[in-house]
Amino acid sequence: MQNARQLAGLTIGNIKSGLVKGTGSSYTTTVTTAGMINGKHVTGLTAQTNTATPTTDAATGAAFNALSTNKATVLVIGQKADSTIQMAQGSIEDTQPGVTTTAGAFIRAPQFPTLPDDFMVLGYCVVRTAPSASSWTPGAGAWAATGVTTTEFVQCGVLPDRPQTA
Repeated sequence: MQNARQLAGLTIGNIKSGLVKGTGSSYTTTVTTAGMINGKHVTGLTAQTNTATPTTDAATGAAFNALSTNKATVLVIGQKADSTIQMAQGSIEDTQPGVTTTAGAFIRAPQFPTLPDDFMVLGYCVVRTAPSASSWTPGAGAWAATGVTTTEFVQCGVLPDRPQTA
């Protein structure tokens, strides 16, 4: 008889990394990561301080798509088995029109990206742009740019089962 849940090939982060937004477009973690990709233990990524976020999407291999005004996206940060940091961008969705530097409400939650097989999740954040925002590009744009609203990173070992707005 086969188990109801098959654990072979499991990819999961086992430690809360302390992932937070750094200065500018960087990220910071406070502990060494641990987990598995496809059932094999990863090399832990040591604590990082204001480390540059990737500028290439791990899911597509291309540069990230910029957000124009009144848009939202979700960014997922993770690592490869060798501890290389990576980031992937979800869908870009329209928001309700905001007011000046205040981003508008969600019309539809951004969808998580399809992650590559070698991606162990550390966390995700949701980014929205207001009418006064300049074009904002993940990996290059400052988290605290004028007219850009970014949630704190939600730390997780796997992604939730549905899109999130916080």
